[in-house]
Amino acid sequence: MKDILCTTDLTLVSDNALLHALGLADRMGSKVTLLHVLGRKERNPAGHAQAEAALDEQIARTQGTGRATPLLMEGDYVDRIAEETAKDHAFMVVGTHGPHGLRQNLFGANILKLVRRSAIPSLVVQEKSPVRPVLEKIILPVAGHSTIGKLIDAVCLLARAHAAEVHVFQLMRPNEQPSDELLANKLTMLQRLKDENIRHVEVNEPFTEFSVGFAGPTITYANKVGAGAIAIMAHASDEYRYIADAEKERLLTNDAFIPVLCA
Repeated sequence: MKDILCTTDLTLVSDNALLHALGLADRMGSKVTLLHVLGRKERNPAGHAQAEAALDEQIARTQGTGRATPLLMEGDYVDRIAEETAKDHAFMVVGTHGPHGLRQNLFGANILKLVRRSAIPSLVVQEKSPVRPVLEKIILPVAGHSTIGKLIDAVCLLARAHAAEVHVFQLMRPNEQPSDELLANKLTMLQRLKDENIRHVEVNEPFTEFSVGFAGPTITYANKVGAGAIAIMAHASDEYRYIADAEKERLLTNDAFIPVLCA
């Protein structure tokens, strides 16, 4: 089994990301590559040595000794991670510091920029995202994207690893007719889950709150049923492009601290 790539900025958020990565690796019979991209102040012999020691300490602190391999790189943080995702890894786990996205050594970057450039599915966690031995439920909102195959692949892989139940979630707005693309994607999702023998339920959630977007109702439902993850497309669909980025960022930094699977 390919290993799990986990990014670290050597903070407590990254500790939690590594714990999630180790848990996923255990479920998949795999291991973890822990990647730290050296900041400008670390690109010298002393800084390199300190970062190397900090990586080893982080692995030991999270009981990852023998299960996680440290990897140091230099260059632009997002560029180096994106390049590494194209090398023989199954998933990436990344921690986010909140509404402003991931951060490493005071460098700010939009978390969406990273997950959109990733060649593999990304699981985004926050410092307070609980590490669960088993993800019992995964919420899969129906989307109107033209290509949803990679997201369904990722959901199936994660669901099989945890024997999870997938909730195919559609928000039912009054007096609004879903697009043909959205309905077709919903049928594709349901059929694929059936073919893969993955437990799943179809959820048609009535619209009960004022919200132009989809993030709020999705988070509310996921929190209500105790979901272990929400799965979303990293890229915006044409249908809701004008609000999609803000809604995706709201999901990635949701106040219920639910991990978000992006593909």
